[in-house]
Amino acid sequence: MTTIIDGNDIADGIRAEVSACTDTLAESDVRPGLATVLMSDDGASETYVSMKQRACEETGIAGFHHEIDPEEPAEVLFDRIEELNADPTVHGILVQMPVPDHVDKREVLERIDPVKDVDGFHPENVGRLVAGNARFKPCTPHGVQKILAAEGIETEGKDAVVVGRSDIVGKPMANLLVQYGEGGNATTTVCHSRTQNLAEKTRNADIVIAAAGVPEMIDGEMIQEGATVIDVGINRVDADNEKGYELVGDVNFDSCREKAGAITPVPGGVGPLTIAMLLYNTVKAASIQSGVSVNLP
Repeated sequence: MTTIIDGNDIADGIRAEVSACTDTLAESDVRPGLATVLMSDDGASETYVSMKQRACEETGIAGFHHEIDPEEPAEVLFDRIEELNADPTVHGILVQMPVPDHVDKREVLERIDPVKDVDGFHPENVGRLVAGNARFKPCTPHGVQKILAAEGIETEGKDAVVVGRSDIVGKPMANLLVQYGEGGNATTTVCHSRTQNLAEKTRNADIVIAAAGVPEMIDGEMIQEGATVIDVGINRVDADNEKGYELVGDVNFDSCREKAGAITPVPGGVGPLTIAMLLYNTVKAASIQSGVSVNLP
């Protein structure tokens, strides 16, 4: 029988752990602070930021939100980042993507102080991840690791296929899976838009992680019996309902659950873990910067 993985339940457990750590920090008069910066009129981005700020409030983390007109020059954003870098009440900085075309995304990431880079995308933090000495693991890949651990899904010695090579999910996910240690030790293949015979690769995998941003590209014919299928995708597609659309993943859920041993739904699978791990990283950042130890698993 296929296990439908409840990401909300796993995320709730992590949030409880984060809340316990904020209590520990409070005993030393330290309150973790997360600053979100939005330089976009994109409705989805506004929703994501609102969800992150609400999650901060629920776990005892101070939330600071900054909005910048997307017509402003890049220097306005860079100046705001410098102010946040220097603010001792802010332990984590998250610039919500996408930023306007006239703003260099890579420069945005490089401007954030690495010890406040709770997304884990600064080049220094990426290097530490690849070297096996991560300061902050990127939130979504780390969330996938937490899902696998919570469900007792072994990665050691298993064949894993990551479909997608983005800097945000695909590349760091592959790096985490091949690392020596718990949650790693997998033989990992990264597939992408230039991969030939994709189905051949995914059918040989014990674990398939879909993160390509293509609606329902992985179907039941592309996985082996009993495989673990983790769907990172979230895509809006037209639908005959009141909203006129529905959210689907990169996996055809109905066909894959007929063969999968375990599978994440969309929504309610990986998504809740992304926010939970952002809170986790913010508390870790506060611990690093204050020197107050906390018990983060």
